[in-house]
Amino acid sequence: MDVLYLLLPISGVFAVIIVLALVWAVKSGQFDDLEGPAHRILMDDDENPVTKPKTPPQADTEKASDEDKTSH
Repeated sequence: MDVLYLLLPISGVFAVIIVLALVWAVKSGQFDDLEGPAHRILMDDDENPVTKPKTPPQADTEKASDEDKTSH
């Protein structure tokens, strides 16, 4: 029974904190546009044209074949 004297005020304080956090979130605009960011991430790169990567530099095969011949 004595523990209720501690748990009830603590739970009341937590409830007040949660309500204040919800009121702050609503007033600061956290819930104004719930679907916009979800759609924005899907449409992220549509305006930019697709660019081809540069061709990798060609390997120097002459040196490799020359080294093989001289090492024998």
